[in-house]
Amino acid sequence: MVLADVSFIDLFWSMLWFFFLFIWIVILVRILGDLFRDRSLSGVAKTLWVLFLVFLPFLAVFVYLIGRGDGMAEREMGRHLRAEEQFEGHVRDVAATGEAPPAEQIARAKELLDAGTIDQSEFDRLKAKALS
Repeated sequence: MVLADVSFIDLFWSMLWFFFLFIWIVILVRILGDLFRDRSLSGVAKTLWVLFLVFLPFLAVFVYLIGRGDGMAEREMGRHLRAEEQFEGHVRDVAATGEAPPAEQIARAKELLDAGTIDQSEFDRLKAKALS
C-alpha cells in the first residue's frame, strides 16, 4: 500500500518546501517586474541585475531587497497613484460628455423653437425624449 509509506512528517515537509518554493517564485516575479518597470535604470543595469538573479539568486534577491526595497514600494505607490488619476480623469471625461439633465435639454429645445430652427412638433418630440 502506497499511502502507508507516507508519514505525516513527510507530508508536512513536502508542503513546507512547496510553500517556500512558491514564495521564492513570487519574490522573483516581484523583483523582475519592478526591475523592468523602473524607468530610471538603463538596459545594461537591468541586464546585469537579471544575470545576477540567474547565477546567484539568493544573494541577488537579498542585495536587491536591501538596496532597492524602499524604492520598490515608492515605485509601486507611484504606479497606483497614476492609475487612480487616469481612472478619475476618465470618469470625469465620461461624466462631462454624458447627456444633459432633462430641464437643460428642454431649455435648449425651447431656444431652438424660439429661434425658428425647429417647429412645434419637433420641439414636442425633443421634450418627450428628454422626459422619458
